[in-house]
Amino acid sequence: MKGLPRLLSLWKRPKPVVGATPCDVMHAENKWRLLRYRPAAGGPKHATPVLLVPSLINRHYVLDLMPGKSFAEWLVAQGHDVWCIDWGAPTAEDRWVTFDDVVERALGRALRKLPAKPHVLGYCMGGTLAAIHAAAHPEAFQSFVALAAPVKFGDDGLLSLWTRSKSYDVNVVLEAFGVIPWQLLQGAFHLLRPTLSLQKLVTLLDRAWNDEFLDGFLAIETWGSDNVSLPGEFYKTYIGELYRGDALMKGTFRLAGRPVQLSAVSCPTLAVTFANDNIVPRASAAALVGALGSREKEELHLPGGHVGAVVSKHAAKTLWPTLSAFFVKHGAGAEAQPVRRKSRPTHLRS
Repeated sequence: MKGLPRLLSLWKRPKPVVGATPCDVMHAENKWRLLRYRPAAGGPKHATPVLLVPSLINRHYVLDLMPGKSFAEWLVAQGHDVWCIDWGAPTAEDRWVTFDDVVERALGRALRKLPAKPHVLGYCMGGTLAAIHAAAHPEAFQSFVALAAPVKFGDDGLLSLWTRSKSYDVNVVLEAFGVIPWQLLQGAFHLLRPTLSLQKLVTLLDRAWNDEFLDGFLAIETWGSDNVSLPGEFYKTYIGELYRGDALMKGTFRLAGRPVQLSAVSCPTLAVTFANDNIVPRASAAALVGALGSREKEELHLPGGHVGAVVSKHAAKTLWPTLSAFFVKHGAGAEAQPVRRKSRPTHLRS
């Protein structure tokens, strides 16, 4: 228990710096913002931009966790022109924000603000939303990476089983709250692994002497505790049509009245799945590959869990270089070409 004194002094430790990679806000509407990370010295080396699409349930900075453990920071250092959607946090006025508002209009607007047709990386729910947009607008993506993104919801994962339960009445929840409270969402994730908090405590006791570990641990815990709610009408469609109806895999889903057929997606696609992902089972994410019409498509199956495998030191040595190489391989034309048009920031963040 030599780590106990160090553990008891954690309250004195400065809060971890998260989401710190310098960026500009290029567009903003209601709660969401389109960020562009400032390029490395000399400007972007690759002309095709990369758009990161995170989940609506969590803060975007999981992809920009902390200096030295930031996927966005690393991509910028490799010469990529990196953009990211920050979905923000809905309030009571967002009760009626629909699935179409988010996936057709907001995501579509973000894509049109970019200087060229981008590589799109969607993480978790963000990958689901990106896949739906790509199916409705096959011309929109240069390439697509679905990172631990569920597309087949008729699986035996706990989230799927719980949401399909007849005792779970989505309409009652909406009537009670309007906007789905983050506490309800977070509670479901805790129930997936009810002993996880105890496991974290044991690990913390064992490794409290390691400053590098503590910095990373506290950064992830900061992100994991920084939760957001979901617009009620969006949630109703997400649960009703995707989780309960499995409409995406059945080909019955519609976006803004347009049929969504995954077979319409034609861009090069990489689906990344993780062996110990308790949130998105491999079968749910890997199903994307077989459903697409792309000539170039593959699954990359890796060890690790839903979050750790994306932001760990191991990811920086394995997953991140693989994704960068995928973007470079599938860039539009000669990667040294200048981008087509300029976008001006509406706000600066230092």
